[in-house]
Amino acid sequence: MPAFTPPQELKIAVIGLGYVGLPLAAALGQAMDTVGFDVNSRRIEQLRTGEDKTGEVDSAELGRAKNLTFSADEKALEGCNVFIVAVPTPVDESHRPNLAPLISASRTVGRAIQAGGVVIYESTVYPGATEEDCIPVVEEISGLKFNKDFFAGYSPERINPGDKTRPLSKIVKVTSGSTPEVADFVDEIYNRIIDAGTFKASSIRVAEASKIIENTQRDVNIALINELSIVFSHLGIDTNEVLDAAATKWNFIRLSPGLVGGHCIGVDPYYLLHKASAAGFIPDIIRTAREINDGMARNAAHRLIKKMANHGLSITGAKVLVAGFTFKENCPDTRNTKVIDLVDHLREWGMEIEIVDTWANASEVHEEYGIAIGSEMPEKGDYDAVIVAVAHEEVVRGGAESLRGLLKKNGVLLDMKAAFDVAESDLRL
Repeated sequence: MPAFTPPQELKIAVIGLGYVGLPLAAALGQAMDTVGFDVNSRRIEQLRTGEDKTGEVDSAELGRAKNLTFSADEKALEGCNVFIVAVPTPVDESHRPNLAPLISASRTVGRAIQAGGVVIYESTVYPGATEEDCIPVVEEISGLKFNKDFFAGYSPERINPGDKTRPLSKIVKVTSGSTPEVADFVDEIYNRIIDAGTFKASSIRVAEASKIIENTQRDVNIALINELSIVFSHLGIDTNEVLDAAATKWNFIRLSPGLVGGHCIGVDPYYLLHKASAAGFIPDIIRTAREINDGMARNAAHRLIKKMANHGLSITGAKVLVAGFTFKENCPDTRNTKVIDLVDHLREWGMEIEIVDTWANASEVHEEYGIAIGSEMPEKGDYDAVIVAVAHEEVVRGGAESLRGLLKKNGVLLDMKAAFDVAESDLRL
């Protein structure tokens, strides 16, 4: 196998400028020549003005990236010798991995990469996807031979959208390469921008697996808490009070019940399920955890309906305010939000649903989900129920009393996030 020779001068292309790619491009652009590439020309135009609609990178940080340029034109990738792919890896309606964005990005790399180039994947995938699904595409398009003419690495993204206390530089980065020399090269690149340091995995497959189990472990743990929440609801016990008591033990893992959406925890386990099934084994715990978490929207709807009936409220035609639509608080990301499932279940019972989210982009929500949402909390109302679906600062800062002011007599306040004390709400998960 020919020895890998690191490029003398780095020119890096980051392909995909979403929640993961943009912070990475901004960090790299402070240290070395970097091209931020995205097929969405509107996104590129916006970033050129110094604005990031995701809220992950502010204008000052973009301004410090003096070596960063943005483009939606593949010609801008000419001369790049390191390509970092950070595109989404969603699932389809049947929960099967949808590698279309990843394959498309690999084709883009194939058209631009030259001999001696390195492609590094950051997108979350099942073990083997980089070398079995992506690299063959790069080979086919480029006409180059893997590990002879070009090389590869994998460094899983670990960004937590909306988390300002753990930016990219403060999260340890797992790295890997297709040869030991490439692994060292990839590790050195990330060490330039990661203050928390790096961890060099023994292979690309190990690095891929490490990422997929991070979110799978969390999904399984949350599923246990969600199942306990269902159990305790039948026993007439508040789950969060139980968790508060249990968490006084030093080794108890404190998690909260709720909807599990987003582009990571609610998606990644399906990639591992897919690969495990293809290998001849169906992992029961992972599969069951997904079923439990995917079912929490329906369970929450049923609990609300039962409480409303107990309050003497009519279900059909009931006016319900759903506060929050994104998949997590203080973040504009609505990808794979499970609030839409909750809304659909309530509408099945003939309820009139009004949705407000102070962070989400209303036009994007309408385009993706076909529903209209408001952007400001109402100052007054006569709702049969108010649901705290996402604990945005603007939703909870007025306290439970403010939300109760929006209810009619005997109206129900469902606090799905346990944002308030148990005595201040009518129902918590």
